[in-house]
Amino acid sequence: MANGKTVSESNLLRTLFNLWPYMWPSGRTDLKMRVVWATVYLLVSKFVLLLVPYFFKWSTDALNGRVDLAGTLPPLLVGATVLVIAYNLTRLIQLGLNQLRDALFASVGQYAVRQLAYRTFVHIHELSLRFHLERKTGGLSRIIERGTKGIETIVRFTILNSVPTVIEFLLTAVIFWWGYGFSYLAVTAFTVWAYIWFTIRASDWRIAIRRTMNDSDTDANTKAIDSLLNFETVKYFGNEEMEARRFDMSMERYEKAATDVWTSLGWLNFGQGIIFGLGTTVMLLLSAFAVQRGEQTIGDFVFVNSMLLQLSVPLNFIGFVYREIRQGLTDIEQMFDLLDVTPEVTDAPDAAPLKIGQGAIRFKDVHFSYDPARPILRGISFEVPAGKTVAVVGPSGAGKSTLSRLLYRFYDIQSGAITVDGQDIRHVTQKSLRSAIGMVPQDTVLFNDTVAYNIRYGRPSAGDAEVKMAAEIAQIAHFIELLPEGFETKVGERGLKLSGGEKQRVAIARTILKAPPILILDEATSALDTTTEREIQAALDVVSKNRTTLVIAHRLSTVIGADEIIVLKSGEIAERGTHAALLEKNGLYASMWNRQREATQAEEHLKQVRESDDLGIVARLAPAS
Repeated sequence: MANGKTVSESNLLRTLFNLWPYMWPSGRTDLKMRVVWATVYLLVSKFVLLLVPYFFKWSTDALNGRVDLAGTLPPLLVGATVLVIAYNLTRLIQLGLNQLRDALFASVGQYAVRQLAYRTFVHIHELSLRFHLERKTGGLSRIIERGTKGIETIVRFTILNSVPTVIEFLLTAVIFWWGYGFSYLAVTAFTVWAYIWFTIRASDWRIAIRRTMNDSDTDANTKAIDSLLNFETVKYFGNEEMEARRFDMSMERYEKAATDVWTSLGWLNFGQGIIFGLGTTVMLLLSAFAVQRGEQTIGDFVFVNSMLLQLSVPLNFIGFVYREIRQGLTDIEQMFDLLDVTPEVTDAPDAAPLKIGQGAIRFKDVHFSYDPARPILRGISFEVPAGKTVAVVGPSGAGKSTLSRLLYRFYDIQSGAITVDGQDIRHVTQKSLRSAIGMVPQDTVLFNDTVAYNIRYGRPSAGDAEVKMAAEIAQIAHFIELLPEGFETKVGERGLKLSGGEKQRVAIARTILKAPPILILDEATSALDTTTEREIQAALDVVSKNRTTLVIAHRLSTVIGADEIIVLKSGEIAERGTHAALLEKNGLYASMWNRQREATQAEEHLKQVRESDDLGIVARLAPAS
């Protein structure tokens, strides 16, 4: 238990330390001055607030004929009417100061939210591919959503309320001690201490429930988004009921935790009410007895009650502030844990921009594994000369796609070197490296935006004419112009409104617009039918002309014209050479080629049979001449 408490306090201090730059933003003097002035107005409002019970006391005594303020107030303020007006005017002034404080601080809170959200967004993109392959998109988005909301609460309450509220408690205690004696101070101090102690203990208990609720909420959101992203798969297998049950099980846990949160809040409020009610009862009894003894006036009794009512507001607020801060810390704890995740691949301290000459690529004795227990590449060495095309083929799991991930430096190799124009890619900046490489992947995922936006993504500064030219080279311009809104047509989430071939052409156009010296084709046509594959391959041949091109292929028919073909097996180079030379060897490549050729011939034969059957049916149904 003690260890758990230490860890909790450590996390609390760490989170508050991480929050400080957002509470006091460096480089923004204007925002710092807003914080200062907002704090000043709040402090002034606290002093003005303490005048309100005095005006109420004086008004009560004036109406009761028991006030003698000569020498205390100017004659103009002696009348009960003026005192009543002053009482309400003081309240309005205090309210105005509070609103002015909120208006001044609004931009500070929103700036903090924006900066944290921006920092988190940038950090997520800096994390490794391994992290994103293991992530849960729904849970990640909910963590960010709760965290950005939590920081505004914490920044606002920490800067503008905690210290001024303590000052108000101290001033109230001094007034009671100076005006009514030590017994009033003692009762006030004990009531405040008991109230805060109970609030903290009960709030800590509720925080654990809140964490459970957040975990259940994150789990339910993850399952919902995961199911919706795989909508078609759910339909393929008719598993709507199973998905609904999984989601409902998470929501059932959330329902129980949320119910516990609200129930615990009721007990917290009830306990606070009992503590403050007992303190108020004791204080009012002391004042009532003093009035009966003639030591105090009715105004004093009203004053004590008014001070206690005013004290109840910050007391309730202290409980609220503590709960909100702790709950906010709980909400952003996971976000800061996310920010603490160290990127697996980073630029070296002395990293320089890549100097592209002709774009020659070389793999030198490269060893790599995602998991130390399962090596993927075992001493791979080959070169892609400038302006040439080298294809890598092999069975599934041989490590073909890993080569493109390593060249993009999504992962760092364990030993060996990968160079571009003689420069080790670990010693150049990632941005310059990736700007020199174009990629046409097997699974093209588009943004839920327009066709033009997705093509222009290759070079955001490109004009409309350049976008259209890239589409024409990729042989998709005619299709786009037939769409209802042309280049402004929305492609849907992940590009689902387009076919596989159309998406591939958009990806090609995007790469054409980027105009990189190095091109990677990662099984760019393996998911397409034979006819579409030939059309896409023709566009790819245009794109790869005079570019250093690394082709990772499944269908061997797409790499016949490569300058060199490398055959991988179990992470090692089994064979290498031209298409003709590899067929002459009659080895692994020749075996793969024969199998694929037989499969292609069978597919074409079946297509011819179907077309023949269709023509026969049409002939039989045609009317006799």
